[in-house]
Amino acid sequence: MPAPADPVSIRSIGTAVPDTVIGQEHIRDVFRTQPGLSRLATRLVGSVFDAAAIDTRHTVIDELGAGGSEGGGLGSEPLEAPVFLDSETGRILDPSTGTRNDVYVERSPALFEAAARDALDHAEGITAADVTHVVTVSCTGFFAPGPDYLLVRALGLAASTRRLHIGFMGCYGAFPAIRSARDTCLADPDAVVLVVCAELCTLHLRSSSDPDAIVASSVFADGAAAAIITARPAPEGSRVLDVEALETVLTPVGEGDMAWSIGDSGFDMVLSSYVPHIVEQHVDEALAALWTDGLRAADIDLWAVHPGGRSIVDRVQNRLGLADHQVAASRKVLREAGNMSSATVLFVMREALTGEGGAWSSTAPPRPQRVVAMAFGPGLTVETGSFRSRIAS
Repeated sequence: MPAPADPVSIRSIGTAVPDTVIGQEHIRDVFRTQPGLSRLATRLVGSVFDAAAIDTRHTVIDELGAGGSEGGGLGSEPLEAPVFLDSETGRILDPSTGTRNDVYVERSPALFEAAARDALDHAEGITAADVTHVVTVSCTGFFAPGPDYLLVRALGLAASTRRLHIGFMGCYGAFPAIRSARDTCLADPDAVVLVVCAELCTLHLRSSSDPDAIVASSVFADGAAAAIITARPAPEGSRVLDVEALETVLTPVGEGDMAWSIGDSGFDMVLSSYVPHIVEQHVDEALAALWTDGLRAADIDLWAVHPGGRSIVDRVQNRLGLADHQVAASRKVLREAGNMSSATVLFVMREALTGEGGAWSSTAPPRPQRVVAMAFGPGLTVETGSFRSRIAS
C-alpha cells in the first residue's frame, strides 16, 4: 500500500476512572490495623503510604471506599459483601484469584468502553464508524472473548474490525499498543486505530508483611485510557500529536526487581526499593535513541513520565535536570489517581497536553511542541516515545 501522505498521529486521548474513591489516609489506616502484621510491617505501612505522594485513588471495589460513591461505578451493582473487606471487623479478606478475576470480567468492560467513548468524543473528524482496528491492553485480568471483542460490540463497530489484545506486559503496555497502531497506519494509510488500556489493579491488593506487597498496596489504582491513532488527514485547524519515534530498552539489571506473577490469592507484584535507582542509572541510555539531529532533554517542551511511584519521578527529574513544571503532570496524576499500570502514561500525556501551556490547551504557543513520554515495567523494561504537536492545515 502507498505510504501515508500525513504522519501517523494521535488525534485524541480519553480517560475513565471508577466512581468509588479511596482516600490515602483511610486506606493506610485499614492496612496498618490488619491482624497478623509484624511490628515492623505496621510501621512500614504507615511510612510507605504517607510517602507515596498520593491523596486519592479510584477502585471498582466499593468496599474500599470512604466517602466515595456506592457501587463500583459506571453502572455496576455493589458486590455481594463482604468479598474484599469485612466492614464490621475492618479485616481485609483474601479472595481467590478466580474470585478476583470474576470481578475483573464483570467490571472492566465498562471502563474500557468509557475511555474509548471519551477518546472518540474528542477526536475531530473521527467517529466510531471510522474505526478499523482495536488494540486493547491489560495485565490485571483475563477473559475470552475479551475486551477487544466487547468494544466492537459495545461501540457498534464493523464485524470486520481487526482486533489485538496485549496482555500481562505491565506498566509499559501502552507503548507496544501505540507501536502496533503506528505500524498498522504506516501499512494502511486509511486505518483508524482505537487503543484502550484498562487496569483494575486494586483487585490484587492484599494484606502482607512483605515490603513489596506493602509498596504495591500504597500506589496501585484502577483506571482506563484510550487513544485514537491514524494517518488520515485531520480537519484544518485541529491539533494533532505526530508519533515520531518509539524505542524500547532492557536494562542490564533488574529482572528480579520488578515482576508480575499469578498466585492463588491474586496477582503478585514484585516492586523492590531498588527500582528507582535502576531507572535513574539507565534512563539516559533509554532516551539516547530519541536524540536525533542534536535533540536533547532541554529541547523538550512537555514530559510525560510514568509515575510508578514518587521516587521514580524524583530520580528521573534529577537525572535529566528537569524543572518542577516539566514533571508537574506526572505528579498530579499520581496525586489524584495513583499508579493505574498501563493506562497511567496516557493519563499523564493527556494532562501534559491539555494543561496550562500544553499542546492541546487554549494557551498553547503557535509553534509545534515536542513531547517525550516514558514508562517502566517488568524486565526491567524502559519504553520511550517522541511526539510532535502541530496544527493541521
